[in-house]
Amino acid sequence: MQYKALAAALITTLPLFAHAQTNVTIYGVMDAAIAVEDTDAPGEKRRTVINSGNQSSSRIGFRGTEDLGNGLKAIFNIEAGVSLDTGAADSALFGRRSVVGLQGNFGQLTVGREYSPIASVAAASDVFGQGFYGSNLSAFTSNRLTRRLSNSVNYKSNPIAGFSVLAAYSAGERSADPSGDLSGVALEYKNGGLYLGAGYHQLERLASGDDKEYAFGAGYTFGAFDLKGNYLVADQTGANNKFEQINVGGAYTTGPNKFFVNLQRNEIDNGAKGNLWAVAYSYALSKRTNIYTTYGTMRNNERGVFGINSSSTNVTPPAAALGADPSAFTVGVRHSF
Repeated sequence: MQYKALAAALITTLPLFAHAQTNVTIYGVMDAAIAVEDTDAPGEKRRTVINSGNQSSSRIGFRGTEDLGNGLKAIFNIEAGVSLDTGAADSALFGRRSVVGLQGNFGQLTVGREYSPIASVAAASDVFGQGFYGSNLSAFTSNRLTRRLSNSVNYKSNPIAGFSVLAAYSAGERSADPSGDLSGVALEYKNGGLYLGAGYHQLERLASGDDKEYAFGAGYTFGAFDLKGNYLVADQTGANNKFEQINVGGAYTTGPNKFFVNLQRNEIDNGAKGNLWAVAYSYALSKRTNIYTTYGTMRNNERGVFGINSSSTNVTPPAAALGADPSAFTVGVRHSF
């Protein structure tokens, strides 16, 4: 009788499962450009190249949700980078993002490869949208700040009075110290056109001490104008390793036209310094397609070899080319679907 009662209970719940809704979306960005790049290093000539992703990294992704009832959803997202100039894929097939998790009244919890808390602050406070030559993505190169977290558990709260909390733990999965673990947290505030954010990471990279990473960002949109800026720090273990970057930028939109400018300051405690200025222009042909052009140039001091980063490419002098002043110019087309 107990088995019959259990079977009857299961049968009565089947309609509830049948009403669960699953939605899957295929999306992507295709971005290609002709660029002229110059590292200014001795023995290296200016070159003309075909690039993929000078405004936005070319990609294809799949995301979906399943309604589990009572306000709870299962979610997933896998996203692969594509080099549109050659057709090659990223070295990790879904290295851009690959997560599965749950979403509900408590917020969002995901497991897999995810953007870090600091990455969220940096992206929201970059006037270039982390595209175009001269974006703040240069702060995430050369083992500086951490943008994506493999082997991670991630939490994002629902907004409360405009505030959201992000937290993450990435397992280094090492069998001996240092563990390689990273712990991170960020606090974001959004209210109308105002954005404020701050984030912190601690990484157990070396046995001699933990690396620390910081991000502070702000943005304000009023009418046709956008103003954004951030302060990014990677304080690695060891003497004279601290890296600091400041970005201040603005954008103006009129009809299908959008004009951008960004100023950037880079410093390392060893005395290296570099100042960048960059401009960009985008013309919207439709809601999903635009053409663009951008130019950026870095002025390094006698100790600096800082480079210029767009969404998927960088123009950086060799480490031995101290004081070289790289520059880059590009014209491209971008389509999203």
